[in-house]
Amino acid sequence: MSISHIPEREIAERPQGYGGPNLSPVGLELEPYELTQGVWALMANVPPKDNNGVVAGRDSALVIDAGITADVSARIQTAVAGLSDRPLRYLVNTTYHGDHTFGNAAFPDEVVIVSSRANRANMTDLAYEKRTRSANMYGDAALLDEITFWRRPDLTFDSYAEIDLGGRVVQLHHFGPGNGPGDTIVYVPDARTAWTGNFLCHAGTAHMLLQGGPEPYLGSLRRMREALPELETIVPGHGPMGDGPAAVDALIGYLERLHDEVQANVEAGHSLEETLAACTDPWAEALDPGLSAALARYPLPREAAQQGMLALCRDLHRLNILATYRLYESR
Repeated sequence: MSISHIPEREIAERPQGYGGPNLSPVGLELEPYELTQGVWALMANVPPKDNNGVVAGRDSALVIDAGITADVSARIQTAVAGLSDRPLRYLVNTTYHGDHTFGNAAFPDEVVIVSSRANRANMTDLAYEKRTRSANMYGDAALLDEITFWRRPDLTFDSYAEIDLGGRVVQLHHFGPGNGPGDTIVYVPDARTAWTGNFLCHAGTAHMLLQGGPEPYLGSLRRMREALPELETIVPGHGPMGDGPAAVDALIGYLERLHDEVQANVEAGHSLEETLAACTDPWAEALDPGLSAALARYPLPREAAQQGMLALCRDLHRLNILATYRLYESR
């Protein structure tokens, strides 16, 4: 099997003691942050719960991601109505994962849902997706019982599309696989801002290799860097906003080292446990100072927020080693 192989489903195995991100909508509030006139990030009050976005033009408005339940979807739509008098016409899914797409069905039929072809292709087994996401609901998995229909995108694209909202064009990019096979980037050129879903988070954050390895992810990141030279800000699907180029560079460096270290351990015949112990852990001692400063801007007890993110990054790093090890040992 090639190290660039993309599995049909995300890896189900988790490291011992793994916690993972809290995706429960309980306690979630979405705070609007205006990036430029008519463009807002809807930031979760508690990271790493899901962020969203609103982009308005002369004729219509667009939302980024739908939330994990109908209640979250309704709150997103209420936020749109409070921010802009333009009719909501488009919803973009940055990934197929349920915390970004289960709310699709709660949007009106006239709202056109758009995403990459690869994302739509992965939205076929609702029961499996609900089981997968329920592991990160932290006692609130029953909230997913209301999800009985997985509304899929109405329009899809392969690598690039544009949506004209009237005097403002929104670019949609699929640079290739990353966290999943269909990661979709929503870029607003006049704001120099991209909504990156699970594909790219604030520099210093541990990302997740759920459905593929470092090699294809690296290729996608390099294509993003080349295609968006004027990018300044990213609004990730989870966690604080950040500097776009810095986030790309940091993740490229992390994935390159992860690839080299895991490949060397597999080729040396080392066990998974030996590989976990041998690989460099960037979060062994503390958070990246830039990420720590970004977290300090949340209305949360500082120490709890810092320690929670540090524990999460350590968990995700171990998951990335495991996922890469399984992929490389299967060659």
